[in-house]
Amino acid sequence: MKLDFGPGVLVAAAFIGPGTVTACTLAGSNFGFALVWALVFATIATIILQDMAARLGAGAKLGLGEALMSSAPSVPIKWAVGGLVFAALFIGNCAYEGGNLAGGALGMEALFGAASPDQKMLVLLLAGIAGLVVLIGRYELLERLLVGLVLVMSLAFILSIFFVRPDIGAFLQGLVPRIPDDGTLTAIALIGTTIVPYNLFLHAAAARRKWANGEGLSMARKESCFSIGLGGLVSILILSTAAASLFKSGLEVRNAADMARAIEPAFGEGARYLIGIGLFAAGLTSAITAPMATAFALTEIIGGDAKRKSRLFRATALSVVVIGAAISLSGIKPVSLILIAQYANGLLLPIVAGFLLYIMNKSDLLGAHTNSLVANIAGSAVVLITFGLGLRSVLRAAGFM
Repeated sequence: MKLDFGPGVLVAAAFIGPGTVTACTLAGSNFGFALVWALVFATIATIILQDMAARLGAGAKLGLGEALMSSAPSVPIKWAVGGLVFAALFIGNCAYEGGNLAGGALGMEALFGAASPDQKMLVLLLAGIAGLVVLIGRYELLERLLVGLVLVMSLAFILSIFFVRPDIGAFLQGLVPRIPDDGTLTAIALIGTTIVPYNLFLHAAAARRKWANGEGLSMARKESCFSIGLGGLVSILILSTAAASLFKSGLEVRNAADMARAIEPAFGEGARYLIGIGLFAAGLTSAITAPMATAFALTEIIGGDAKRKSRLFRATALSVVVIGAAISLSGIKPVSLILIAQYANGLLLPIVAGFLLYIMNKSDLLGAHTNSLVANIAGSAVVLITFGLGLRSVLRAAGFM
């Protein structure tokens, strides 16, 4: 059966942003292949959780924000939960948007080299493109644009691996779970940049919109698994490129644009262009999906007729783009901004995943689309493992480990 690409690709477009590219680049350059296992786990965990979101949207016809509101036991709790969810998404995604725009600009700088325009001009250009796309607001157009960008990004990073030819033996050793010295935060960042809480809102809302009848549920689940699996493969290829070309090289690498410039002398301009294209596409796709996820969540929480929801969607999405651009232009180092967001994501993930598990077991809300025993076991394992990694990070920071 032919796959009907859509919501799953949006999720891949969202999590393979500059945060993922930066975290994977730093993981590979600092620790070699030692943390490949973290990306494999994160990809499997993302498939498990996003499958729940796909069933929630395509099967039960609910967005996650709407489901959270419906499951609240009283009106005050309902609005408290809604307010907290939106505040967390809005603040977090504005910060992400700053990193997305800055990361996309870094990719363009790597492409243009010495002839590159000023970074602030590039950020404004990318913000203008993202703002225009969300203002147009046609879902089918957004879907086609993001599918195309994800394919370009995937092809760029897949081809880049042929330039550096990684050591297969070292790669296989990296599949064995272990955390090298000083590698805990990086492992959490890799997981946090792949299993993104706002993607659960984005996926459920997009799946409900694309598949308006129950016949689309099987397609939604297959498309989700394939698209997210492809996204995880791209992340692993980025880490492997950095590990093969930069580990123990002594070169200072802060982001993928640095990696592009660093490997050019050894592998030629082709490698630089591929990584630059990949980073640019990653920045632009995430700069579009982060505002979309925030807007979907707010419209679900507030509700109203179609016209009101449409206006609210555009206003919310555009405000995220504008604030994100302001953050990007403020002088804050984009890499610091991106990594802090990934660490926070990894620490908050168990809470959000636990919330999703709770919703997916409410038979009065979901009917036949509640979790099976296998889904609950898999989801609980994800929550426990991510909680353990987060706790280890906190204990080490406090000096107990």
